[in-house]
Amino acid sequence: MDTLQIATDARGVARVTMNRPEVFNAFDEAMIADLDAAFERLGRDPAVRIVVLDGAGKAFSAGADLQWMKRASEATQDWNVEDARRFAGMLDRIARCPKPTIAKVHGVALGGGVGLTLACDIAVAAAGAQFAVSEARFGILPSVIGPYVMNAVGPREARRLALTASRIPAAEALRIGLLHEVVESDAAGGLDAAVERWIAELLMNGPRAQAEIKALFAQLEVGPVTAEVRELTAQTIARVRMGSEAKEGFAAFLGKRPAAWVPKAGGGAD
Repeated sequence: MDTLQIATDARGVARVTMNRPEVFNAFDEAMIADLDAAFERLGRDPAVRIVVLDGAGKAFSAGADLQWMKRASEATQDWNVEDARRFAGMLDRIARCPKPTIAKVHGVALGGGVGLTLACDIAVAAAGAQFAVSEARFGILPSVIGPYVMNAVGPREARRLALTASRIPAAEALRIGLLHEVVESDAAGGLDAAVERWIAELLMNGPRAQAEIKALFAQLEVGPVTAEVRELTAQTIARVRMGSEAKEGFAAFLGKRPAAWVPKAGGGAD
């Protein structure tokens, strides 16, 4: 994959690094295809526990490559629909990855870069990072990323971000729900250390349970707990707690010992 660097450590932590630093990791057709393929493969790999998405060079992602957007503006309606479907499918692939995902953000996340951030389960950023839902500056709109923005920050903040296209600092992104943590200083590897803390938390939990959580929560919406929702949740927990991972988890807890999936102390670093 020419646009990505991928490495997996002994703990099963896969790092997917967007590798177009000369254009601040702006993505085009090739990177969209590579990201889709990478998350599909990592999602199926039983050796992978967690996927971290980051960017090489000075930025996480500046969003859509402008040369790609120029080609789109000159192409047919059918070409544009299929192209947009591929972008939407890639974001969905990341969001539905059965492994926990972490966005590690530095520099800027603009337009589709915000979409990549929000498609991940957890988003951590350096204090100096900036964010913008910037599409309106180019006479287009944040259509494919719109649902992810809406789900993260709510309709009013989503409209504000999209209509103004203004850059906001990491502290404000944290306040409105685009981020889960902001690292005040990265001078001593603070962003790496913060991501490692999240990884350590995630590795303490059952990998099958985490996949079940993601699959179940993808079917739930904010709103009334209907009879259908109650039945879905009852059927899911009944099935999962009879599984081998649940039995191991209960036995480990009662025996006051680490579960089988917890990495041994001191092992598995990059």
